[in-house]
Amino acid sequence: MGSIQVEQTGAVATVSLSSVGKRNAISASMWRELPIVLDSLASIADLKLVVLRGAGNDFSSGADISELDEILPARGENSTADGIMTAAEDALADFPLPTLAAIDGFCVGGGWQLAAACDIRICSERSTFGVTPSRLGIIYPLSGIRRLVSIVGPALARHILYSGEIFNSATAANWGMVSEVVPDAKFWERVAEFSETLVSRSQFSIRATKKIIDALDAGDGVSPNAAAEVVKEWLGKNSPDRELGIAAFLRKERPDFEWNG
Repeated sequence: MGSIQVEQTGAVATVSLSSVGKRNAISASMWRELPIVLDSLASIADLKLVVLRGAGNDFSSGADISELDEILPARGENSTADGIMTAAEDALADFPLPTLAAIDGFCVGGGWQLAAACDIRICSERSTFGVTPSRLGIIYPLSGIRRLVSIVGPALARHILYSGEIFNSATAANWGMVSEVVPDAKFWERVAEFSETLVSRSQFSIRATKKIIDALDAGDGVSPNAAAEVVKEWLGKNSPDRELGIAAFLRKERPDFEWNG
């Protein structure tokens, strides 16, 4: 059936996709469970970062093919573009805290869909990528296509989706799908190091920036002044981080930020 495992260490929660023997293929129950898991994590006061990974040696090979009829939206004139995959993707994209996809091994199909919904993606050199609906004769979720186009642009999105090809980490980085490729032997060390960097920064600054970027990236149907309104909203919030950061910088010390939402 597969499962979603959660472990919290300090201010970091690690959410692991686990499906033994299936390269962490995501079952219908896992798609349904992820929004519930994220909702519970959002209520933890001292949490500052969520890391999404796969258990063992792979991120995820995508949606469990044996359960596709349950996972994909129903066919027919009255079907909609939404479904449990989109609900899980949206829950991850809308999560209030920063999210980091730690990609090692396979990151394909629905696995990429979840990785793409994270704020930041880094991968190991051995990682492989692909978005493969054309291999299965299915329609990739609209939300996933929209996000892929936003990340790589329409021309590369067509290349990736039409061909269904599997490509390496260097290509993924070149196309902007990941921001950093790390040597295999150093990968998890780098994930821990980068996670610590993120939780040490001003959460006021990070949370505001996340909202601003989301507003800028929202596209159709959103007021062109939406991002400016978000900036105005956050400037109106009370946070000691600005004074703490400036004072620590002048003293040449590491700031100890206090704001936590």
